[in-house]
Amino acid sequence: MEARNLRVSDAEREHVGELLQKAVGQGMLSLGEFTERMDTALAAKTRGELNAVLADLPGITLISDYEPPAYPTGQPGYPYPQAQYPQPQQAQYPQQVRYTQSQPPVGVPATGPYGAANAAIVRGRMSTVTRNGAWIVPPAVVIDTRMSSVTIDFTRAVMQTQVVHVSINDYASSIALIVPEEATVDMNDVEAIGGSASNKVRSGPHMGPLHLVVHGKVRFGSVTAKHPFGTTIRKFLGS
Repeated sequence: MEARNLRVSDAEREHVGELLQKAVGQGMLSLGEFTERMDTALAAKTRGELNAVLADLPGITLISDYEPPAYPTGQPGYPYPQAQYPQPQQAQYPQQVRYTQSQPPVGVPATGPYGAANAAIVRGRMSTVTRNGAWIVPPAVVIDTRMSSVTIDFTRAVMQTQVVHVSINDYASSIALIVPEEATVDMNDVEAIGGSASNKVRSGPHMGPLHLVVHGKVRFGSVTAKHPFGTTIRKFLGS
């Protein structure tokens, strides 16, 4: 089998996404070209399809054209040497909600409450993700998304702590944080790269039932903290 026809892993798609981001930062790609190539990279199934989005970028290393050896006759199991063709690193995207301070998700700094408490991990890839209703909110919420529409609604949620840390590691998604009227939100540590971070609620000291501390990176996407639809109208009418 030709190397270009080998299947690619999620880790390789993520790596190509990071290379495309660097290309935008160096002025080699426009935002429109970045979005188009990210679509192709996320849908790629083979190395040939994945390398196509990098082929015309100077100084960018293509996914290795490793040629696997023939399958050993009578030898069961995985046919390729793992030292040369590694398995995807599952530890980078843990499925369990409990993790230690030394094993945070990718892009999440190993600080704050992550080593001391549970965290709700919200992960999406080209999808729509919603958390609403009477869901239980731990001291930390991790949003790890790519090209998704994300809504995190705290208005009816059950809080374990007054202060909730929200860490964002995102590429090209739209993220909405919906909080009760009495809540406050701190978004001073959100870094927007080619995107936007908007706080439409109070940012003062945490005196109410909920205070969100939001930090992380939003790349070519948006994050907005706001009240539920109709809150302003109800306040105006005095109800």
